[in-house]
Amino acid sequence: MPRRPGPKILVILHQEMSSPGRVGHLLLERGFDLDIRRPPLGDPLPDTLDAHAGAVVFGGPMSANDREDYIRRETDWLAVPLRENRPFLGICLGAQMLVNHLGGQVAGRSDGLVEIGWYPIRATEQGAALMQWPEMVYQFHREGFSLPSGATLLATAETYPNQAFRYGDNAWGIQFHAELTALMMHRWVVRGAHRFELPGAQPGRDHLGGRMIWDMHLKRWLDEFLEIVFGRPAPARLIPARRGAAPSAVRGT
Repeated sequence: MPRRPGPKILVILHQEMSSPGRVGHLLLERGFDLDIRRPPLGDPLPDTLDAHAGAVVFGGPMSANDREDYIRRETDWLAVPLRENRPFLGICLGAQMLVNHLGGQVAGRSDGLVEIGWYPIRATEQGAALMQWPEMVYQFHREGFSLPSGATLLATAETYPNQAFRYGDNAWGIQFHAELTALMMHRWVVRGAHRFELPGAQPGRDHLGGRMIWDMHLKRWLDEFLEIVFGRPAPARLIPARRGAAPSAVRGT
């Protein structure tokens, strides 16, 4: 029997072949539907999230500081989930766009160090009160971000100290990548191999080897984190039918 349509999560991707990966899989398992848009390819973003249960902005090879029009429009658009207090998650580039929107700064380190591979993080006191965090996470970035005024730091690290934060009730940003499936990681290792020569980057074999050790914990964290950010749709409830008609189901409010 086909699954009934669920509330939509707006998914914003930045390349033609990009995928929401495990984030998409887990949201679908929770009963949400995905409304996928790609602004660099001309897809518009909605003026309101009245028809959506939340939004996720994913990463990409571009910088949040790039001058392309879609970067500016997408960064400005973040006023919509913030104003409407809708659940919002920014991942890597998405988190950096949120930081820029909130008046923070996005930049690389002066010594050129990057995080490309598996690196340790640790929860802050506020982060530990929220949930249990993984010891190692997968990273693929050359820039980090400052902590915006009014934001709460949830996880930190040595090279890039701002790894996860919360702003207000419903806006969240993470620097690292928990969304990669095995296929996605293999693709990134092949297509991004030229970046393994950057200072602080790990060789490709360590990306794949580290996945065998730490990815199970990262996936478990992601599942619990998405529950905190988006929750679950209200279950459908049966409406009594008229005599001779089958009962219908609607979602609770």
